[in-house]
Amino acid sequence: MNSATDRTVNVLLTHHERQLGVVGPFPVDRPRWHDVAPVNQHLAELLGVPTVVLRLLDVRGGGGGRGGLVSYHAELLAEPPADLVLRPATPAEREALRPQPHRAGYATAAGVRAALDWAEQALAAAGRQPTGPVEQVKTWNLAGLFRLPTAAGPVWLKTGRQFAVDEAAVIALFASVDPESTPTVVAADPGRRLLLLDHVPGEDCWGPSAEVVADAVPRLVRAQAALAASYPGGAPAGLRDRTPAALVPAVEALLDGPAAAELTAAELADARALVARLPHLVEQLTACGLPDVVLHGDFHPGNWRSDGRRTVLVDFADACYGHPAIDGLRPKEFCSEERWAQAAAAWCESWRTLVPGCDPERALRLAAPFGHLGYAVRYQEFLDAIEPSEHPYHAGDPAAEIRSALAALAAV
Repeated sequence: MNSATDRTVNVLLTHHERQLGVVGPFPVDRPRWHDVAPVNQHLAELLGVPTVVLRLLDVRGGGGGRGGLVSYHAELLAEPPADLVLRPATPAEREALRPQPHRAGYATAAGVRAALDWAEQALAAAGRQPTGPVEQVKTWNLAGLFRLPTAAGPVWLKTGRQFAVDEAAVIALFASVDPESTPTVVAADPGRRLLLLDHVPGEDCWGPSAEVVADAVPRLVRAQAALAASYPGGAPAGLRDRTPAALVPAVEALLDGPAAAELTAAELADARALVARLPHLVEQLTACGLPDVVLHGDFHPGNWRSDGRRTVLVDFADACYGHPAIDGLRPKEFCSEERWAQAAAAWCESWRTLVPGCDPERALRLAAPFGHLGYAVRYQEFLDAIEPSEHPYHAGDPAAEIRSALAALAAV
């Protein structure tokens, strides 16, 4: 069986409603399940026609979104070769193609074709007609990502889920106070969660430099403070309320759901005791003097993009309304100790400057359990809204975040 860093692939192919058979297994040199560009490349070389991967069918081995024997459903975007001979699908593989109530629109042949047609029409209306074929870069249980070339540079199509926020609206909020912090929206269809974004030069900031941290963290804080002043009455329309007080009943419901079955009896008892303490922690956190804000929702360095001159935030799908320390804490698990110390210091200094008399250091400590519990609730929302074949993306995540919340409570 493959290691967690090796990926071997089977692909069940269709063209419209017609099943063509299975290609594979074949090795892929990049381990992440959602990284489907090399899968499409292999299929194009083999078949001579373009394909899009619709969704994950099955994973055996691997873990954490990487490695193992991975099966996908892919759709041919053109007629298959007349002499095409493939291995017939097994009964289990054919069964995996049956409709599912939680299947994403972009994970169906009709849905992905409609999304690509919409993108071409929207680009034409914007005077940015594609100059070459579309390239599928990623697809997973939360979104899909496609690159469309134009004469003025590439444009990115993001296909999202209904449980994601209207990203175009959130981008407009942040752009209203800091246009340099967000990508440019070329077109959007909020009802179908379709988004066209202009290309952002640079690289994703995994392993961020000191310069990037010094730009990204204060930039977010300034934007959030400015938006908080613009929305003194509470959350802007369309954003989930993830304030600490609102999180308490959501965590209570979580502990009465399937995540509880993954905890030991002792862990579940400790988690319920933690919930009983949350109202007091809410009071302590409120006393730190920071306003509730529009949260990015997943403010880790992989969602920062920099060309060395400016840092742009991307992927606002989990944006919500809550305590700013939730975003402030997010880089911790993705940075070296040195970069995290810098990010925390920059976050605290930025808020201290903008809200004199606040206590951001204490807020970071007190907010840590809320951060993990908020992600536990969100991961369970994902699991409740995706089809069973996609569960490996987030299986065990709610329980893992509950355990992290218990560990964080010990440091409060």
